[in-house]
Amino acid sequence: MISIPLYLTPAHECSYLDEQSAQSVYIHPSYTLTSDLYAQLIEQGFRRSGDQVYRPHCSQCSACIPVRLAVEVFKPNRRQKRCLNKNNHLIVKIKSAVFEWSHYELYLRYQMSRHKGGGMANISPEEYMEFLGSSWCDTLFVEFFIDNDLVAVAVVDQFDNALSAVYTFFDPKFASLSLGVYAVLWQIEYAHKQQKKYLYLGYWIKACQKMSYKSDYQPLQVLEGGQWRDEH
Repeated sequence: MISIPLYLTPAHECSYLDEQSAQSVYIHPSYTLTSDLYAQLIEQGFRRSGDQVYRPHCSQCSACIPVRLAVEVFKPNRRQKRCLNKNNHLIVKIKSAVFEWSHYELYLRYQMSRHKGGGMANISPEEYMEFLGSSWCDTLFVEFFIDNDLVAVAVVDQFDNALSAVYTFFDPKFASLSLGVYAVLWQIEYAHKQQKKYLYLGYWIKACQKMSYKSDYQPLQVLEGGQWRDEH
C-alpha cells in the first residue's frame, strides 16, 4: 500500500458558502506525483490546482461533493441541445498546456468580467501557468474559435479511462453563447470519442449557485462515504 504524506491547512473563510470556514488536506509538496497516481487520487475525491493536489476536509461541513459523469450514458437536455446547435460553427483546436499570450489575455478579460476584485483577476503569466498548468499531469488547452477569433479555452486533464474538467474561461462579449456549457458538452463528446469512461467535474455544492450547475449534467455520479453512486 502506498503511503502519501498529507498536511491540513489552517481554517479560513470559505469561498463558496457565506459564514462558513473551510479547510483542505493537501498532498505534501515533497511527494513526487505522476499523472497515473493522480488518476487514482481523483477517484478518491482529490483535485489539483497547478501541481498542488487537495481535497476539502472541513470538520463542520460536507457540502463539497466530488462528481463525475459516465459519458456513455449522458443525454443532453433541451437547453444543452440548443447550446450545441448554437455553437456548431465553432472551430476547436487541441494544444499542449504551454503558455500563450492570447490565452492569458483572454483569461484576464474573463476574470475582470466575472470575478473582478477576486484573487485571480490580476495574476502574472507565471501565476497563471502555476494555476492551470502542471509539471507532471497530462493536460490539454482546448481552443474554441469563431472565425479567427479565440473565444474560449478549456483546460482538461486526461487519463487512461477519464478526462477531468479543470477550468474554462471565455470572452465576455460572447456570454450569450453559453460557452462554459458548450465546453463541458464538448469534453463529454471528446471523452466518448476517445473511449474514456468518465468526465470528472470537480466539486458540486448544492447551496452555491456557481457550483450547483453541475447537476444539469445527468446521470451525475457523486462520491459519498468512499463510494461512487448515482445522484438522484
